[in-house]
Amino acid sequence: MPKVLTSVEDHIFLITLNRPEVMNCIDGETAKLLMEAWLRFRDDDDLFVAIITGAGDKSFCSGADLKNMASLLEFEGREMGFLGYSRGTDIFKPIIAAINGYCFAGGLEIACLADLRIASENAEFGCLERRWNVPLIDGLTQRLPRTVGLGRAMELILTGKRIDAWEAYRIGLVNEVVPRDRLLPRAREIARQLCEYPQGAMRADKKAVMLGLGRPLEEGLRLEKEVGEKVLGTHDFWEGVRAFAEKRKPSFDHR
Repeated sequence: MPKVLTSVEDHIFLITLNRPEVMNCIDGETAKLLMEAWLRFRDDDDLFVAIITGAGDKSFCSGADLKNMASLLEFEGREMGFLGYSRGTDIFKPIIAAINGYCFAGGLEIACLADLRIASENAEFGCLERRWNVPLIDGLTQRLPRTVGLGRAMELILTGKRIDAWEAYRIGLVNEVVPRDRLLPRAREIARQLCEYPQGAMRADKKAVMLGLGRPLEEGLRLEKEVGEKVLGTHDFWEGVRAFAEKRKPSFDHR
């Protein structure tokens, strides 16, 4: 079986890490397949929302396959992330992580690549690589503080502590906690809702957020204007305006 599975349903692109026997950890082959999946999602205009999850009930992803570290060091795409595009910053479509079970080390880095994180009640989180002198080089030092704040991020990064799903929800690391059997159905519900919206403004807004993070407010506002104005002349912008004025359901072409 492939180490990464992909499927498409109604503009939703499902990516499944498929190594449950080793807690869905990432070796070089898995990283390559993940890279290909993310690039496909980025470049295919007919794919609106991505969901990433792990096979089985125990683990979303436990991080790098330390028993096969050599294959990761040989991965040709490692400049964009040892874990397969995990350092990418140019996907401006919504990404949802459906976190089932262990979300440790590099798995947490992959989860933080997502915009929304839905956790099952049995999910656990932590920077467990702290115990083995493995650095965070797939985005977590930058994304985690932006998600939970500097103090909480430093606590997780420096101590390597494990937290459960409800603590992750309390500190803002995950958006929702659901029963295990509701995890993928709930992720799909959200994805379908996002697919029903016109895509242009949503992607522009995500791009403005991502490009503006860490910049001075004045520069961020300039970027917001620059990105957002590109939507104003589109068919879907005027269709939305007309539909509102005419009190009817809009008919978007999602271009």
